[in-house]
Amino acid sequence: MLTNSDIMQLIAKGESQSAEFKLSMAPDVIETLCAFANTNGGSVLLGVSDNGAVKGVVCGKETVQQWINQIKNTTMPSIVPDTEEVDFDGKTVVAFTVQEYPIKPVACKGRYYKRAKNANVQMSVTEVVNSHLKACNTSWDCYPDQQHQLDSISLEKVARFVARANQERENPIIDPPLGVLYKYELFRDDRITYAAFLLFMECESSLSTIELGRFQTETIIKDGARFKTDLFAEVDGVLAFIKKHINKNIVITGDPQHHEVWEYPIEALREIIINAIIHRDYSLSSDTVIKVFDDRIEFYNPGKLPVGLSVEKLVSGEYVSTPRNKKIAEIFKEAGLIEKYGAGIRRIFRAFNEMGARRPEIVEIGEGFRITVFATPQATPPITPPITPPITPPIGDDTTSRKNLSERILQLITLEPNLLSSDIAQRFDLKRDTVKEYLEKLKRENFIRWIGNTRKGHWEILK
Repeated sequence: MLTNSDIMQLIAKGESQSAEFKLSMAPDVIETLCAFANTNGGSVLLGVSDNGAVKGVVCGKETVQQWINQIKNTTMPSIVPDTEEVDFDGKTVVAFTVQEYPIKPVACKGRYYKRAKNANVQMSVTEVVNSHLKACNTSWDCYPDQQHQLDSISLEKVARFVARANQERENPIIDPPLGVLYKYELFRDDRITYAAFLLFMECESSLSTIELGRFQTETIIKDGARFKTDLFAEVDGVLAFIKKHINKNIVITGDPQHHEVWEYPIEALREIIINAIIHRDYSLSSDTVIKVFDDRIEFYNPGKLPVGLSVEKLVSGEYVSTPRNKKIAEIFKEAGLIEKYGAGIRRIFRAFNEMGARRPEIVEIGEGFRITVFATPQATPPITPPITPPITPPIGDDTTSRKNLSERILQLITLEPNLLSSDIAQRFDLKRDTVKEYLEKLKRENFIRWIGNTRKGHWEILK
């Protein structure tokens, strides 16, 4: 129940996602209430102008009840709003308030609306369908696939999923592959579900197509790939393509193993790929498209954000995650590919922040959603080349000295791969023949190799 104080606060804040002002009862009042019911609820104040001035409305004995009946008869399922008549210095303001409706979407004369900031927007067919599926606590991928039969999926792939899931479970799955499909409701009404086909398809299908390209410019493509396979394989395949086309530095630290430093946080890229696969709208004809540029990677995914979720809320983390494809998300979680719903975006942002990279950008484009990530300005942490005093180590049995010099030479050419043996000798104040002996030893032990001719080239670090 709204009080005078509540209504004054609404007027002071102005029109918003959950409040709208109208001077009189009109058809668009019902459209607004319908939009509120399909989003997060809200109030319409009759007798208030757009700028918040209280003008009042004239109400007879049965006027408000007639308005309620009009709202009820114009909406499906019927909306019956909470109603308050409040007096402001002799002027009557009528407040209609609706909560988010449990069975969505609600229609107004056969049209469906949602609230976007302070405006009503007509919902697309896809949004209407997804809103209904969400209200029924289900999703598109849970329904039986009318185009594919049981022989369209690979039971061997189901068995591989079981082996993977058992690595994460305390109580292992012991059911045979077909039993697993029944257990996870991937086989219903004697048919496989859409999720079952996408997760375990035997052959390729355009339904899961992901297009990838390595772009030299906005229009020149240096390399490309297309994946049309099961979703598990696509995660690894897409990540492998991206890693093929981004930079990596090898950092020698003195530890037994060298350190690989990529220009993007690899786990964050993997998270983005998994999110794209889980939240993609597979009922649309568009494909997932990934573009790798010199300084950024763009991930476009078909499917808008759910009703009531904005880019701002997504970035801030102020939302409750609801996977578009609940069954696919459940199976990925069982396989250990995701930890919990809703934490992925925060982990992605944190990973790029820790690398000192620019914050990822998220935008809605047409019927889809794009996230752009940017390469770190410096792919490796700052490394100061060691200041090496002039040394002339013995070439006899002093194993420690030989090893130290080998490591120093290896570190130096890692930082400056174009150095010739004469340059290295000058840096360490050694004879050129001594340096050549060390370089030959490193080459024989497959640590390095020289690419080019005797005057120009570079060292390649092999291990």
